[in-house]
Amino acid sequence: MARKITLLDGAVGTTLWGIAEANGVAKAPVWKYNVEHPEFVEELTKRYLDVGCEIILANTFGANGPSVKRSSNYTVAEVITGGVKAAKKVLDGTGVKFCLSLGPLTQLLEPYGDMEEEECAAIYDEMLDAGVSAGADMILIQTFMDLEMMRVATVEALKYGLPVMCSMTFEKNGKTMFGNSVQDTIDTLVPLGITAIGLNCSLGPDLALPIIKEFSEKTDLPLLFKPNAGKPILAADGSTAAAYTAQQFAEDIKPALQFVSYIGGCCGSDAEYIKEIKKLL
Repeated sequence: MARKITLLDGAVGTTLWGIAEANGVAKAPVWKYNVEHPEFVEELTKRYLDVGCEIILANTFGANGPSVKRSSNYTVAEVITGGVKAAKKVLDGTGVKFCLSLGPLTQLLEPYGDMEEEECAAIYDEMLDAGVSAGADMILIQTFMDLEMMRVATVEALKYGLPVMCSMTFEKNGKTMFGNSVQDTIDTLVPLGITAIGLNCSLGPDLALPIIKEFSEKTDLPLLFKPNAGKPILAADGSTAAAYTAQQFAEDIKPALQFVSYIGGCCGSDAEYIKEIKKLL
């Protein structure tokens, strides 16, 4: 292929919970493992490194000020620095890029909620300052449903001079839960000067394919695609399993390779899923 396709990792949160369970440790907000069990983060990073990932995400998705303060006595800097250091311990010298991960806040921006733009920007700036200072190579802002919150986070991220990729999460109708379309997303984010744009989470690769195809028809910017391993299936004992096998996931993701520059998986996908995608590249 003339276009270079970069292999991203799979799920961080669900994989870390699996590692914790295997070690007899209770499920917790996954960012806590950065401080309390950095060896889990090292194991996660090693798994994705071993299957050929070229960019691996930090375990920082939900490590924002309000969440960290609500659930612990740690600071954002402690949590994010711990996660970056644990992963960099595995990645140093490998040439693999390490990507700070920023997720949406639980609070809503005005007019949907009470949060003002300045407060939102400050929360993301705190995360960014910690992650960039600790050694992140690039930034992924992902799983956003509110395009305005994505814009605020992106503007803050771009101030740090690193490559910034933006990924929204869409419903089957091709819009976010806030009603933002693919065209809205492109019109808002591309002019800011980001490195890549696309979608993650929410849908399996089959249902997400028309949306990433629409992105390809409306922008020349490199595209990122990290779909879920299907909607989780609930078993009688209360456990959940991914709807897709690793082989099915790779097979359904294959048509997207003609559009995208960055490919990986989201919730429910693990190193085995990424290993199957690697075979297609």
